[in-house]
Amino acid sequence: MSKRLPNLPAWQWRGYPNNHRHPANLVLHLIAVPLFILGALLVLSGLFGFDLGQIAVGVIALIAGLGLQRHGHRLEAEQPEPFANRKDAVKRLLTEQFITFPRFVLSGAWWRAWRERHKHHR
Repeated sequence: MSKRLPNLPAWQWRGYPNNHRHPANLVLHLIAVPLFILGALLVLSGLFGFDLGQIAVGVIALIAGLGLQRHGHRLEAEQPEPFANRKDAVKRLLTEQFITFPRFVLSGAWWRAWRERHKHHR
C-alpha cells in the first residue's frame, strides 16, 4: 500500500469517509483516538522521566484505543484495506491517529458523516 503511494496521508484521506460512516464507529473514534494520543504521550513522558507507571498506563491506553477502533471498523460496510505487513500497519495507524482522524474532525467531515448516518443505518 504505502510503497505504491508515497503520500500516505493523502491516500488515507481519500478513502477515510467511506470507512467511517457507521454511527457507533464514529462515536468510538471520538473516544479511541484521543485515548490513543494520550497513551502515546504518556509512554513518551514515562520514557523521558523513567516512570514505569506512566509507561504502563500509556501502553494500556494505546491498546484500548486501537481495540475500540478495531471494533468500530468491523461495523462498517466498507472495510479499510488490509495491512500489507507490520511496517505498513504502524505507518497507517500512526497516520490515522495523528493526522487523518484529527483532520476528519476539524474539517467537518466527521459531523457530515454523523448527519448522514440515518441515510445509511436505519
